[in-house]
Amino acid sequence: MGRARITIAALRTNPPACDAEIVWRETRHPHHATELAQAAGDAGHDLIIALGGDGLVHEIVNGLMTLPDSLRPAFGVVPIGSGNDFAHAIGISGRPEEILARLLQSENFRRVDIGQMTDDSGRVVFFDNTLGMGFDAIVTIRSHRLPVIKGFLMYLTAVIQTILLNHECLNVVLETDNGRWEGDVHMLALCNGPREGGGFLLSPDSRNDDGTMEYIAVTRLSRLLMFRLISEFMQGTHRRFPQIHMGTFKRLTLTSDRPLQIHADGEVIADFSSATRRIEVTILPQALQVVI
Repeated sequence: MGRARITIAALRTNPPACDAEIVWRETRHPHHATELAQAAGDAGHDLIIALGGDGLVHEIVNGLMTLPDSLRPAFGVVPIGSGNDFAHAIGISGRPEEILARLLQSENFRRVDIGQMTDDSGRVVFFDNTLGMGFDAIVTIRSHRLPVIKGFLMYLTAVIQTILLNHECLNVVLETDNGRWEGDVHMLALCNGPREGGGFLLSPDSRNDDGTMEYIAVTRLSRLLMFRLISEFMQGTHRRFPQIHMGTFKRLTLTSDRPLQIHADGEVIADFSSATRRIEVTILPQALQVVI
């Protein structure tokens, strides 16, 4: 809605005082941030700071992960997007100008895990927070079609639309390093961080630096119970319901009886035209250095 552009313009006009040379780059088209991140690494820059939301973070991470670790700059984020779930996962909060000043002066770094997905066509996608199939992927598709509503309300509106219009199940087989599970699911999410959609606590105990991920499967249930679960997911209390199945993994293979709709960090990577039925996911421990 133009608010991020106003914030960025103010930061560029009056940047924080620091000893670093700041190079500003603005994205011009989808996936441009991936190209810019690759170029920044090749040019020897020390730090990339994203001024935006989870979509921008996702693109930058996918650019950084194509670089060898020795050329991979550290990464920081000033959260001015709709969801800002990655920033929440690494403990970034405050006013944009204060965050940017702290990041430019900080000497505090830590390593975080990154997920790698490979689909049945050989395409590789990296994700920093969540990978979702079924219900929450359809929510993501619908949220991108809401032209006026933004932020958490955008995701909540898309959730309600999806409950009413897309109540189908997928039959999936999960094979992980911890075992095998099969069932009918409305939704399957792979979680490297605790929340998505700006406030839905899918996996409250997930940490992005522990070398493991969690999966959460929502098995067959009624529309009425799905509406009930909205508030439960917002509070992180959904795990007490028998229709919620969770597990941990380092490697996972998923096979579905139907084409999958998939999102990665809130970015649609397989829409309603998808033919993907099988994916493999691996966690890459301590793959990215972030400034905090």
